[in-house]
Order: sequence, then C-alpha cells, then structure tokens
Amino acid sequence: MVENWKKFLMPYEQAVSELKIKLRGMRKQYQQNNEHAPIEFVTGRVKPIDSIKEKMQRRYITEDLLEQDMQDIAGLRIMCQFVEDIHEIVGLLHQRTDMKIVEERDYVSNVKPSGYRSYHIVIEYPVQLISGEKRILVEIQIRTMSMNFWATIEHSLNYKYQGEFPETLKARLKRAAEASFMLDKEMSEIREEIQEAQQLFSYGKWQKAREKASENNSKGETPD
Repeated sequence: MVENWKKFLMPYEQAVSELKIKLRGMRKQYQQNNEHAPIEFVTGRVKPIDSIKEKMQRRYITEDLLEQDMQDIAGLRIMCQFVEDIHEIVGLLHQRTDMKIVEERDYVSNVKPSGYRSYHIVIEYPVQLISGEKRILVEIQIRTMSMNFWATIEHSLNYKYQGEFPETLKARLKRAAEASFMLDKEMSEIREEIQEAQQLFSYGKWQKAREKASENNSKGETPD
C-alpha cells in the first residue's frame, strides 16, 4: 500500500488547483468580451484516501497500476446553464495545448439506464514538480445544473442503499431524470431570450456601479 499518501496526492491537489484557475479564467474571458459564458461555475476535489482504498478493493486495482487505472483521483466538475454549453466546453478543451484528452464518455447523448446524464472527459495533465514533470490523469465532468441536481441526489441515495435501490425508488428517480432533462430542453428552446435578459441585467448592474463611482468622484469620496 502507498506509504506516504500526502506525498502521493500532492500532484493531484496541484493539478486541481491549477485547472480550477484555468477554467475560471476561461469564464472570465467570456465575461470581459460581454459574451455568454458556457461555464457557470467550476468545482474540484481530490478523492479522499478512504474512497481510493475502497475503490481499489472494489475494482481490484493494484498499487502499481493505481495512477493509470483510477482516472478520477483528481476530479473537476464544470456546471453549465444549457446543454449546448456542454458541447461548446468540450470543443474548447479539445483546442487546449496544456492538456491531452485520453478518453471521453458522452452520457448526455447516451444516457445511463438509471437516467444519469453528464459528459466525462479524462485528460492527461502535466504537473511541474521540483523533481521534474509528472503527468497525471484528471477526470472532468461537464453537466447542466439540472443534471447536477439529479446526480447529487442519486449519489446520496446510492450511499444509503449501496446501489440496490427499491424498484419504486428506482422508477421515481428515472422519472425525475426525464423531468430534469425536459427542463433542460425547455431552457434550450428559450436560450436566446434568457441570454439577452442576462446581458441586460449585467449591463444594468455595470451602469449603476459606474454612476455610483462617478457620484463618489464628484463628492471627492473613495469608492468602497
């Protein structure tokens, strides 16, 4: 077994931190251009040690194959407003030269039997250490906020039932997944109107801030 877990996980923690900054930077670039940002927000985590050990046992992963066989030790989640945003983000990731895409799983078009929808990308990411470069695997999940709500609830219930859901609950979860996807479809239908309203709202906030700054300057006050 790994002797020093803190040392083993350190490159993964660095990768998550760096990637969160880069992905949030992409969102900021859209905002600066006054364009709709396909990225709503980004979260990331390194899998807890107990979860790694449990998965190693469940998947029969040996220590010498841990780094290549467990693709989600480092994980990021990108949340979007619209299904169309997911595909735009996938395209943006393909264009990047600071990472290499090694695997893709499209559960948006190929929904799981449970009703789960998401787009998973596994990348190889170079982390710069004092000992040199280390390339590690990172899993990026891209989903709408509606998909994420369903997946979070399903994940919590999975812990309670250990994957063995009662048939009635399984059916209700499936119906909830379909309702969630219908919400995404409806939002896509009025996407242009929503984005226009959001831009007007953001412009209004900017105008108010500008007017307040101008008023403070005329009074000789320092902005908060």
